[in-house]
Amino acid sequence: TIDQLKPTTSGHDLLLKVVSCIVSLEKTRPENKIRIAEFLVGDQTGTILLTARNSQIDAIVPGTTILVQNAKIKMFSGYMHLVVDDRGSITVTEPSTFQVNVENNRSELEYEMIS
Repeated sequence: TIDQLKPTTSGHDLLLKVVSCIVSLEKTRPENKIRIAEFLVGDQTGTILLTARNSQIDAIVPGTTILVQNAKIKMFSGYMHLVVDDRGSITVTEPSTFQVNVENNRSELEYEMIS
């Protein structure tokens, strides 16, 4: 569940609802074009930002339920983001009946690196 996610962990399998698309952009380089989008996703315990790239973006639509497999937590400026790389997957599933807890956004909690 979202409330159990911790910084720099991996191997997460989560059933999530897509709440909204926060930002979407394209970067064009001479060798390729990269699309990046951030979605607010969640379950009954909270929400987190999901960073998606290229073809992953097409499957993620606000209001749908997705199964995220083998995801990891990456830190961006001290904040957690859920990321699915080549070893993971994002699949649209049947709609879920749970209500997303939007009051507990795990991406709004700032973590400080201690060395």
